[in-house]
Amino acid sequence: MSRIGKAIIKIPAGTSVDYKDNVVTIKGKNGELSQPLTRGISLKIEDGQLTVERPSDDKEHRALHGLYRALINNMVTGVSEGFSKKLELVGVGYRASNQGQKLELSLGFSHQVVIEFPEEIKVETLTEKGKNPIITLTSHDKHLLGMACAKIRSLRKPEPYKGKGVKFVGEEIRRKAGKSA
Repeated sequence: MSRIGKAIIKIPAGTSVDYKDNVVTIKGKNGELSQPLTRGISLKIEDGQLTVERPSDDKEHRALHGLYRALINNMVTGVSEGFSKKLELVGVGYRASNQGQKLELSLGFSHQVVIEFPEEIKVETLTEKGKNPIITLTSHDKHLLGMACAKIRSLRKPEPYKGKGVKFVGEEIRRKAGKSA
């Protein structure tokens, strides 16, 4: 048995789960998410708990068992609590500002980089004197949030010599020694 797949998902108060035609829809205070289930994976909902079941012990079914359990757990957590990621801009002259859903970045290019996010993602920027600018992204959809963070980070990945670039808060950058004279 998959350790992840057989774990029970607790449904918090104020969250409803609907399962029909192999599509699970979860509604909560932060929004609504749905996920189609394939290849025989099914759900059992009883007493405020959700269990993911598989039809056999085939290798494919075992892999999908844990995958769908993790996806559904992330959906339940997202609509009830939400997810948040923080990015830090490290470098001289690197700036970030936002107006609504538009994020404007100054990353050392000859032009400003403007990214517009969907309504599901909330964008905040924090700039304090003497500290690196911080971008905070919040959403109920973990997948969409991860893609947005990866897009911002791909604009200027942290380099190993000076550590300049866009990195996650708390991320350790492996540093290299420079030229030895």
